[in-house]
Amino acid sequence: MISVAENLPLTNEMEVERLVLQRVGPDIFRRELLNFWSGPCCISGLNIPYLLRASHSRPWAKCATDKERLDVYNGLLPAPHLDMLYDGGWIAVENNGEVKLSESLSMDARTRLNFCEPMQVDGLHAKHYSYLDYHRDLIFRR
Repeated sequence: MISVAENLPLTNEMEVERLVLQRVGPDIFRRELLNFWSGPCCISGLNIPYLLRASHSRPWAKCATDKERLDVYNGLLPAPHLDMLYDGGWIAVENNGEVKLSESLSMDARTRLNFCEPMQVDGLHAKHYSYLDYHRDLIFRR
């Protein structure tokens, strides 16, 4: 079997020059979350800052203002797999810090993700609550 790529001539036609508009806010947001949470994952305690993700409770695109987008209380600092689960609505955080698992997350997935014991986010402030409420009401998979 011959691949399509083998039949293409090697030319500069396969390259495109683009002007890219990049958001600068996420870098600021992440830096502020690292300061707020003092480094480790707010759920698992994983202390490898390079791996941690700046995760919005109310997504960037749904924020009304830049202030809301960059508000440290609109964010958590989870490990990559927890960030994906949070963004996808597979987990949520109660105002008391309890991490809830979606009923859509199978027992097999819970076991493979090592969700055998209750998880907790410590260090939440009342200013987190409206953002956590938004996430639970509009993103969390019930």
